[in-house]
Formats: sequence, structure tokens, C-alpha cells
Amino acid sequence: MISRPACGSQLAPHLLLYLGSWLIVYMKTEFVLRALANERRLQILDWLKHPRKHFRPQVDGDLVEDGVCGVLIAEKLGVSQPTASEHLKILREAGLLKAKRIKQWTFYKRDEAQIKNAKHTIVRRV
Repeated sequence: MISRPACGSQLAPHLLLYLGSWLIVYMKTEFVLRALANERRLQILDWLKHPRKHFRPQVDGDLVEDGVCGVLIAEKLGVSQPTASEHLKILREAGLLKAKRIKQWTFYKRDEAQIKNAKHTIVRRV
């Protein structure tokens, strides 16, 4: 006798996929909100809107094309490089910043597409 799958078990993979997708969106939103819940991180995002206006020229990398060196961000914030790096890491992991390595330096710029998606998600959920 061939056993048949339990009633509704064929829907389970679709349900799991939906729940997994929902969980990813929920967790992503939580990371974004936590990243934005800090005045220094909000300041960094604001400065990076117009990097030429807020940062001095840098030796390597273009301020707009490549992003702003983490050292300059730490300098402008008035904090140590490890402190600035932690703020930048949180913003990057939330998907709000892109990081690019040039030589031994890391350059940061806003990820406008992800910021736009985060805004829509927050508005939709709140």
C-alpha cells in the first residue's frame, strides 16, 4: 500500500517560503530601525547625501563615485576609528551603506536603492 502525504502537506513548502520571506523582511526592517535609532548614524547618512559639501578632498577615491573614507567620517564625527567603524558596520549590515575597499582604506556611500526600499517598507508596516 502506498502512503499518501497528509492533507495539505503539498502547501507546506509554499507556506514555508512565504514565512521565510516575511521573516527576512521583518528582520531587515528591525535592523534598519535599529540602525536609524542613533543620532550619529543619522548624521553619517545625512553627510553622505552630499559628500563634497561635508568632507575635505581625499587622496584615494572620489568622494561621490567611491564614497568617503572611514577615517574622514571618524574625523568629522569626532570619534575614534573603531567607534566610527562600528557605526558604519551597523549601517552597512542594515543595507543603508555600500562599502568599497581601495588599497588599505574602506570607503562608504549611501545605497539609495536600499534606502528607498527601507522607506517604503517602514511606511507600509507602520
